[in-house]
Amino acid sequence: MAFAPEYVDCVLRENFDDAQAQFVTPLLEIHYAHLVMLAACGIVAAEDARALRAALDSIAEDEIRTARFGGGCEDLFFHVERLLADACGEEVAGRLHTARSRNDIDMTMYRMRQREFILRLLGATHAVRRSLIDGAARNRETVFAAHTHTQPAQPTTVAHYFLAIIEQLERDHARLRAAYETTNRSPLGACAFAGTGFSIDRDLTSDLLGFSGPTGNTYGSIAAVDYMLEGASAAAVALAGLGRVVQDLLLWCTAELDYLRLSDGFVQSSSIMPQKRNPVALEHARAIASRALGQATAVLLAVHNTPFGDIVDTEDDLQPLVFSVFRDATRATTLVAASLREAEVNADRLRARTGDGWITSTELADTLTREHALPFRTSHAITAQVIAAKRNDPDLVLADALAAAARSFGVSVSFPEAELQRVLSPEHFVEVRRTPGGPAPAETACALDRSAAAFAEDERWVAAADAALAAARARLRERSASL
Repeated sequence: MAFAPEYVDCVLRENFDDAQAQFVTPLLEIHYAHLVMLAACGIVAAEDARALRAALDSIAEDEIRTARFGGGCEDLFFHVERLLADACGEEVAGRLHTARSRNDIDMTMYRMRQREFILRLLGATHAVRRSLIDGAARNRETVFAAHTHTQPAQPTTVAHYFLAIIEQLERDHARLRAAYETTNRSPLGACAFAGTGFSIDRDLTSDLLGFSGPTGNTYGSIAAVDYMLEGASAAAVALAGLGRVVQDLLLWCTAELDYLRLSDGFVQSSSIMPQKRNPVALEHARAIASRALGQATAVLLAVHNTPFGDIVDTEDDLQPLVFSVFRDATRATTLVAASLREAEVNADRLRARTGDGWITSTELADTLTREHALPFRTSHAITAQVIAAKRNDPDLVLADALAAAARSFGVSVSFPEAELQRVLSPEHFVEVRRTPGGPAPAETACALDRSAAAFAEDERWVAAADAALAAARARLRERSASL
């Protein structure tokens, strides 16, 4: 049957090109694993198994990747099947497709690729964590004016701010790891959706392909794509969180704030304004992350309200979008990590801004409550009156303003001027905030120890996952060679 030229141009050629870029290696690995299983279960005779193994060995991956789609076959699977038939004959080649379908092959390929994408994105998020942990360790006592509702609010430290991001990234790791574990189940053996009457060994093919085990229900193995949605969703959450941080960092890079300076390798100048030093790496990261977030949303929308079964909406046309989500998410995250790794924090500028806007005034109210047993609302009102008085008369002695404000509430309060200045210093504000998880240097030191330990553990998990996939590939080669 000849396909219509419009169908070839609009669908088949596009899908073939996408499959060439993404699925050649997993498809061939599935062929080898299925062949080993068929031979081990006695479904294919040893002589035919060896002929099929030799035919598979004769196929060059690079030649498949560079082949031009001529319309003579429907997709990459049939292209490779034709190569096998050419190598060992139609009768022997046809035996390889016993007890399987393109359906379970496709779903297995998709999972094999997605688990790789997740591991790459995890690696990129780990690079951001590493940069932030190093930056936090250098800036445990670097105070700055943090904002609420875009206005200066209270002092904290750069370490405290970075640790907040680090904890978010730790949760991103947990979400992506969970998505990996959901993804890392093998549908191979589900066939079209109803399984097979042959006595196959799904555990064997699962092991040889590096999965943690086979999927369960054979219909769901083909119909359900929640693993794909979970991966895209975990990536989307990570991207949304990263985008908020990038927005802050770009503000920190403005000349008006001048809190952060990217190294020369991450900025560009202007074609007309020689003084410009544009933080374009972070701008690109923001744009790429936004694009990936949009693509992740599109993945969910493409699946929404489609039939729960084998359907192309979740297959060839959707997979390139899944690839793009993880590719762009990894690009954006890698850019942020690299930009932060060589960035310099302007500690003097950060400290100077903490003197603006009475942002330490909460501590004066707290001190009045602690040392004079005043209700906090009274302390708050007295402090507000002090601020108003100083704004009306900047030359007014602070201790006098405090005493007068307290008297208006029927309270006698006396503080030496030097003590008031100490109470209102950003360093004191930070030092006394020893709440677990707070900004006091002693607390951030403990938090950094915990984050460093969590980072080391998460790094070990990714390394173990990579090693498990490599070990499975080695087992597959060994079992195939021994046929």
